[in-house]
Amino acid sequence: MAYTKDIEPSGKQQGLKAQVEAQRNANGQETDKYQQMLSKYNCEVDDASVREAVKKIIAEKVAQNDTVEVKKFLLGSVELTSLHTTDNDESILAMIEKVNKFDSAYPDLPHVATVCVYPNFAGIVNQSLEVDGVEIAVVSGNFPTSQTFLEVKVAETALTIKDGATNVDIVLPVGKFLDGDYEGVCDEISELKQTCGSVDMKVILENCLLGGFSNVKKASLLSMYAGADYIKTSTGKDKYGSTPEDVYVMCQAIKEYYDQTGIQIGLKPAGGINTVMDAVTLYTIVKEVLGEKWLTNKWFRLGTSRLTNLLISEITGKETKWF
Repeated sequence: MAYTKDIEPSGKQQGLKAQVEAQRNANGQETDKYQQMLSKYNCEVDDASVREAVKKIIAEKVAQNDTVEVKKFLLGSVELTSLHTTDNDESILAMIEKVNKFDSAYPDLPHVATVCVYPNFAGIVNQSLEVDGVEIAVVSGNFPTSQTFLEVKVAETALTIKDGATNVDIVLPVGKFLDGDYEGVCDEISELKQTCGSVDMKVILENCLLGGFSNVKKASLLSMYAGADYIKTSTGKDKYGSTPEDVYVMCQAIKEYYDQTGIQIGLKPAGGINTVMDAVTLYTIVKEVLGEKWLTNKWFRLGTSRLTNLLISEITGKETKWF
C-alpha cells in the first residue's frame, strides 16, 4: 500500500526557501517604491477633460501665438531628423552640409537645435558638423521597438556616445510597461542613463501604444523618476505621432514632477507634426501648462524633418526647400 509522510526540509532546503522569500520581499518593496511614487500624482486622467482642456486652449490661445517671432523660435527648436532605412553616408553628409551653410543663406534666422540620426552615423556627423550650438542626437537602444537585450542597448548607446553623440533618444520598453513591470521599465532607463552620464537622454513613450492618457501620465512619471532628461511622444514609426492631447498630459506630468522634486525635465514632441499650425499648437500648450521657463530650445524640442522648410517658407514669405 502506497503512503506518504511529512518530510522535514534539510538545512540547505530551508536556506533556499529563505532566499526565495527574501527575494520576493525585495521585489515587493521595489514594486511598492514605484507605486508609492505614482501615488503622489493624479494618474487617473479623465480623457474627456483632457480633450476639453485642449480644445479650449486651441480656441482661445493659439491665434495669439501665430506670429513670426514664435515661428523663429520653433525653427530654432527643431531636431532635424533623418531616420530612413535608405540613409547612408552620402545622404547624411548632404543634410549636414545644408546645416553648415544655413547661416550664410539665412543670417537672420536661427539654426536648428539638433540633428537626429541613427547611431552608426554619429561619427560622420561629429566629423562634418561645423555649426556651434547644434547638438548631435541619436536614436539608440534598438529603436524603434526597444526589443533586444539590455546589454545590446547599453553597448549601442556607449558606442554612439564615443562617436560624438550629445543627445541620446531611447524607447520606453512598452511591453514591460503594459505588463505592469514598472521595476523592469525603470531599471532599463536607469541603466541607460548611467551609460549616458552627462549626455542628455530622452525617453520615447510611444504614446499611441500605451492605451490611454492615464498610462501616458504614468509612463511620463516613471521615465522621469528613472532618470530621463526629456520625455518624447513618439518614434514616428508606429500608428501615429504627437497629438495635442498627449502633449498636454505630458506637460501636466512634467509640471507636477517639477513641483514635487524641483527637477526640470524637457519635452520633445515628435512624429506627425505636419504643418506650422501643428507646431504653433504644441508651443501654445507648453506655454499654457508649463510656462515661459520651458520656452527655450534647451527644454522644448520638435522632432521633425518636413516642418523645417515649412517654417522657413512662412517666416520669409517665400516657398523654400532648403532642407
